[in-house]
Amino acid sequence: MRKHLFGPVSSRRLGISLGVDLVPAKTCSMDCVYCEAGHTTCLTMERREYYPTDKIIGELEEFLSRKPKLDYITFSGAGEPTLHSGIGVIVEFIKGKYPQYRLCLITNGALLGDAKLAKELLPVDLVIPSLDAADEETFQKINRPDPGLNCHDFIDSLISFRKIYKGELWLEIFVIPGINDSPASVEAIREAVVRIMPSKVQLNSLDRPGVEKWVRKATETEMLPFVKALEPHVKVEVIGKSAIPGAVRDAGPASEAGFAKAILELVSRRPCTLAEISSAVSASQEKLRPVLDGMLRDGRLKIEKMDRGSFYHV
Repeated sequence: MRKHLFGPVSSRRLGISLGVDLVPAKTCSMDCVYCEAGHTTCLTMERREYYPTDKIIGELEEFLSRKPKLDYITFSGAGEPTLHSGIGVIVEFIKGKYPQYRLCLITNGALLGDAKLAKELLPVDLVIPSLDAADEETFQKINRPDPGLNCHDFIDSLISFRKIYKGELWLEIFVIPGINDSPASVEAIREAVVRIMPSKVQLNSLDRPGVEKWVRKATETEMLPFVKALEPHVKVEVIGKSAIPGAVRDAGPASEAGFAKAILELVSRRPCTLAEISSAVSASQEKLRPVLDGMLRDGRLKIEKMDRGSFYHV
């Protein structure tokens, strides 16, 4: 059983991505209202070796030695990956032994101002930090950070990281209608983006079940003020639906129990549709339906309907 790797999964932004989970669920420096991984249970800014680095490298060695077809290896999962003090060692291992794979870091960005961490991340091909607010009140309302983090220092950390990082940096803005889309909020974000100067900005909105039920998906009209404000300065992209390919060519589990274990490993990190589960565990939807129905009946899974479909989660 793989404890630290999940997928490969079909990502809306990254194609076929192998996830690397570096911290226990849900260890994070923020407790964002929209997070698909659930409420933060360990709110911290402390960097340490949450899982043994050599165990994570061992799982990567076992999986990557089979030369899977991947668009990215992505540090993400059920918490904030930069909290793991061994992330630099893991990056060095992958780039040294498997340089054909592109690395992506999905992060809330809170720790990017740490000079040691920033240096460790320089070989990463793509970094995707978040910027959901550029004023203190909205920052606290959406991101609910560790008490030691304020909005001013958070933005400064993104600026300082961008000055030394020469790879692709896509800044993600999660649009929450009624919270961060006022003219004043959009203008504050515009000013911060101009100072950070990312490679591009990606506008995101609710796609999977989030933490707070009052968070709703933004319409195209509600996204438009961000596009108009930011496009004169940087490329803007509205994140759309994922294109689910055929099943990933990896040996799927041989038994119903094996499928159930693989499904739990996947959806414990993020809610998934039937099509996404099918792609990730290399099995047809028809074969998976009775397994999922059984897991719903015995309470191991729940299902929630969203605009894009029905999502299974723990």
